[in-house]
Amino acid sequence: MAGHDDNVVWHDHPVTRAAREQQHGHQGVVLWFTGLSGSGKSTVAGALEQALHRIGVSTYLLDGDNVRHGLCRDLGFSDDDRKENIRRVGEVAKLMVDAGLVVLTAFISPHRAERQMVRDLLEPGQFIEVFVDTPLEVCEARDPKGLYRKARAGELRNFTGIDSVYEAPESPDIQLEGGQLVTKLAAQLLDLLRDRDIIRS
Repeated sequence: MAGHDDNVVWHDHPVTRAAREQQHGHQGVVLWFTGLSGSGKSTVAGALEQALHRIGVSTYLLDGDNVRHGLCRDLGFSDDDRKENIRRVGEVAKLMVDAGLVVLTAFISPHRAERQMVRDLLEPGQFIEVFVDTPLEVCEARDPKGLYRKARAGELRNFTGIDSVYEAPESPDIQLEGGQLVTKLAAQLLDLLRDRDIIRS
């Protein structure tokens, strides 16, 4: 990975984040959904995005699988590649927050240090860690992509929860019990965004 080039200079632009937020009518923020594969991260994030869209909030959903089709297609699943995957997503999310969007990200992001790395990229209050807390046995029973079966059969290495560690958040901004109705979980997140005065609808 190339280092930082002293000839690359950050340019400030006349349209500021505050101006964009004023135009959108809400603040820019990242909701970072973390949890095991099959926990319901993408489903809850998608339901929340639909709810936000209905009330006129400008959003974008960054999904782990989708990002690996383009931005991170050159990365594998080693610890180093996973860290780089999260770093890239964090940088993209930061740019989207600067655009005044409510950004939803659905990534296993198994390591606390990597989630903290993304939090540190952003200003205080711009990173909301959402822990979708679904027990491993429930995730494995769901197995929507058949990945747990492959991991148990030894066909898939470094799979989180089986032969690769998942470090659950110690103090997430919000902890959701993954077995509940998706609409109920989305409603809890809407309440949080309103309580923090991020959205006003």
